[in-house]
This record gives sequence, structure tokens and C-alpha cells, in this order.
Amino acid sequence: MFAAASPPDDVWTLPGFAAALADYVVSQRQLDPKSLERAQNLVAESGSRLDTILTQLGLLSERALAEATAKLLDLELAAASHYPQTAILPEQLRLKFLRKARAVPIALDDRTITIAMADPLDGFAVSAIAMVAGRETAIRVAVPIELEAALDRLYPEEESTGRQAADELVSAAHANDDDAEVLRDLASEAPLIRFVNQLISHAVETRASDVHIDPFEDRLRVRYRYDGVLHEMESPPRRLQAAVVSRIKIMAALDIAERRLPQDGRIKLVVRGHEIDLRVSTIPSLHGESVVLRILDRSAVNLDFAQLGMAPDFAGKLCHLLELPNGIILVTGPTGSGKTTTLYTGLLHLNSSDRNIVTVEDPIEYQLPGITQIQVKPQIGLNFANLLRAILRHDPDIIMIGEIRDLETAQIAIQAALTGHLVLSTLHTNSAAAAIARLRDMGLEDYLLIATINAIMAQRLVRRLCSDCKRAVPASPELVARFELDRFAAGPLTLYEPVGCPSCRATGYTGRLAIAELLTPDESTHRLILSRAGHADIQHAACAGGMQTMFESGIAHVLAGTTSLREILRSVRLDG
Repeated sequence: MFAAASPPDDVWTLPGFAAALADYVVSQRQLDPKSLERAQNLVAESGSRLDTILTQLGLLSERALAEATAKLLDLELAAASHYPQTAILPEQLRLKFLRKARAVPIALDDRTITIAMADPLDGFAVSAIAMVAGRETAIRVAVPIELEAALDRLYPEEESTGRQAADELVSAAHANDDDAEVLRDLASEAPLIRFVNQLISHAVETRASDVHIDPFEDRLRVRYRYDGVLHEMESPPRRLQAAVVSRIKIMAALDIAERRLPQDGRIKLVVRGHEIDLRVSTIPSLHGESVVLRILDRSAVNLDFAQLGMAPDFAGKLCHLLELPNGIILVTGPTGSGKTTTLYTGLLHLNSSDRNIVTVEDPIEYQLPGITQIQVKPQIGLNFANLLRAILRHDPDIIMIGEIRDLETAQIAIQAALTGHLVLSTLHTNSAAAAIARLRDMGLEDYLLIATINAIMAQRLVRRLCSDCKRAVPASPELVARFELDRFAAGPLTLYEPVGCPSCRATGYTGRLAIAELLTPDESTHRLILSRAGHADIQHAACAGGMQTMFESGIAHVLAGTTSLREILRSVRLDG
């Protein structure tokens, strides 16, 4: 078993730092002793450094390592906003040296040059920079992703490694795109592997949620989705399209010879200390295959209602509903509105050893400890309805259905709720009230809806304003009158607008939060359902009974300065 060693006095030596780091990660419960022992065994076998092994194995993220390094060496952590707008001493300190040293000068005065370093123990790099600059050095600990992003931004005239890798492949890519063996060989070449790995790594490091690769007649378009919005990136040469797609297919264990039919697969990777799952989907298009990679980074997901942006009273009401012993709770919204994340958060709230929780999903997005999760496989007849029948024989307390898509699944969910189970699921509707009409259209009887539905929650995701650059502006009388903003606060109102800075990739936004409405049927809505009223009437009755609409939820965030009015209007319809 691992036994913590007392660190040497000089933590600035490699042995001293390794011992101090080992003690620190265990004491902070960032790592268990058995995992640390495994890493230390690899250090002994390979001769590598402990900090390097910890990130390569995915046991410690690079940010967590940087924070630990700053703590142990009593240094300040360099924030993304600390990096300069222009390069410091670019003639004396060239990109090639700075990349090798993993260092960026971030401030300069008459006596001192301040350096952000991924490895503050690199004494040679520190001495070299001090000699070139003719000044004393002050060191800050850099998070590698932020340091490399700063190098790319500060030295745009220098070719990136990804572009060099692409250029190496251009001459090789004249191969016959219809020859699967040639494509397999090309996809196994080191430059192509390096290029695709960098494409994925950059997406993960910059916290993109998806990568879209679309072939056109004259170019291959690559786009990353940040906070729900697509941004076009520098594209590789069009002739690389077949090789890039083939490489992704090999990684996802798909058939590279099949280009006529859609295919789906998964890739598991460790990128900069993060365990990453990629959902891969290919579809045939006019000029080749389009590929979408959805990035599922477990470390980037906060399964907590407060972190999702829900107000304490709203989250408390939802948690109370989740504690009910039976019935159905639905979460509705369009694709990409965070429905599954909300359900996962609810499941973790309910998860305990005295409850049997089973989920049926297509696909399983995140693995939840202590919960039985089942993947739907329609190609072998393992669909939602068949799985639900089998699950009910396992006496579950709580069932999560990834999506109610048809009448058969809906009927089994209703039956499960009537026989004492709590059922959580999703629907694709624009509002909470519209879910009633959707279930009715599927063929469910109104009296069954009244007997089983405990709550319907509709939600959207909106972008958070960047806290580093958002700007306060007084609300104009026209805006106040148009949206009746004076209902939400008295006196002069202050709104916030996006500006754009390096921290938010000049978008003005960073991250997303949920705005939601929660419909809990009461006597008035029950009467409307039985009279087969439309969803607009049900919505008005719910609002009269005290339901806060999604728009009102969004305005609360606008007035709190967490998002902009423009973002709410982009995401929420006001027609009913």
C-alpha cells in the first residue's frame, strides 16, 4: 500500500516536488492512495515525472495540477486575463523557444519580467529568459491550455503544428478516395493521426461541445460549437476529407468502406488529464460524408441545480416533486436544451443505497455511479418499450426513460406510474403545457394524464455573460414598456450587454445556464385537460396559478447580470 513520504525541505527539486505533490493530492482527496501507487510504479518503470504521469493517465486534470503546483511552490496562478494583448520581447524570445520551455512573458517593467510557466521547475528556461531580457524574473504557474492559446494568439505569423501536419498530408491525399485499403493506410499515417488528434484536443481544450466536419465542392468546413453557437475554424485542405473521415471512423470502430449509410459510434480518449467520451455520427451528403463529434466531458458537467442556473426556490420545489413516491415528471424542450442533464441531476439527488434506480437511454451520455443504466439497441429489437417491460420485473423504485417517442412507450410509462413507480422522462415540445397536447396526440387518454403527471418542466439553455467584460447599461424606457420590465423591479433598471475579450473568445459569453418553467397540474388545469382545452389555455391557467414562465425566469437572470436580454429573446418565444 501507498505510504505518504515526508517531502524533502527543498520542494523546488524534482524529488522534493514529487513527494510534496503525492502528499497534497491524497490529503486533498483528489486521488486515492491506490491510484497514486499505480502512478508511482509507472514513474519508476518509465523514468517520467509524477506530474506528467498523473495527467497522462487522466488521474489529475492539468488545471488541478497547476493549482496544486502554485500552492506547493507558493506562487500565483496565471489567469487567462493575465496574458498580454501583444507579444513581449518577440525579437529576443522566439516562438520555438517559448513552446519548448512552455513559457510566456506576461508583464515587463524596468527591473522584472513576469513569466507564466507550465513547469516552474525548469530552471534553465528561467535563467535563459532572465539573461535575454536583462531583468530579474517573477514566475506564475500557467494552465497549459491557456498558455498554448496565448502562444497561438500572440504569434499568429508562425505556423501551428496542426497546419504543418496537414501540409505533410496534402501530397499523400491524392489517393483514390474509393479505395478502402488505401484510405485505411492513409488514415494510419502519423501526420494524419496527429492532425485528427489535434483537431479533437483543441476542441476539448477550448470547451467546445461539438465538432462539425462538412464537405463541400471547394472546401472542407470545420466548425466548433461553443455555448450552443457554431464558430468556423481554419479548415484543412478539401482533398484530406476522405482521410480525415476514415481516421475518425477507425477511432470509433466504424466501417470505413460503408459511405452510403449513416453510422454511429463512440470514442474514448484521455485529453490533458480529462476522460472524454465522443459520440460520433456520420451521414452521407452530396460531396462526401458529414461527421459530427459530440464531446462528453464529465469534468465539465455540473450536475447541481444551482450550477445549472436554477433559483433556490425553483430547485427546492423540483426536489420536493422528485421525492414523491410515484407519478411522472417530464422535462421538455428542443434538442440541445439540457433535458438529459437536468434528469441526471435529479437522479443524483435521488441516488441512495435504499433505492433501485434504472435508466433506459439512447445513448447513455454520462455514467452515473450506483445507477443501473441500459443502452437501447433497436437493431436487435431492444427498444424502449421492450426494455421497460423487462425493467418492471426487476422491481425498480425509479425509472428514467431517455425519451417518450411513441404510444407504446408512453403507455408503459403510465402503467409504471400507476403501479407505484416514479418515472422521469423527456419530450420534444416548446412549452410545458404543450406536453399535454403532445401526449394526447400520441393517443393517451386525458384521465390517465391527470392521474399520473406530477409535473412538467420546460427549459432552454442561454449563454452566460462573460464576467470579465460584460458592460452595464441603463434600460431604455422603450424596452421597459415593451417587455413590462417594471413588473420585476422598482426604480431604474440596469441591463448588461456582451463586449468580448480573450477570456470569452471575443464572444461576450462563457458557459450556459438553464431557464425553465415548472407546471404542476392542479384542479383548474385538470378541468381544462378533461375538456380537451388547447395548450394555450392550459398555459394561461398555470400562469394564473402562479407558474413562472421561461421568459420570466430569463428576465430574473437578465436583471441579475448573468445573461443578456438579447440572449433571452433569441431562445424564448413570446407568442403565448
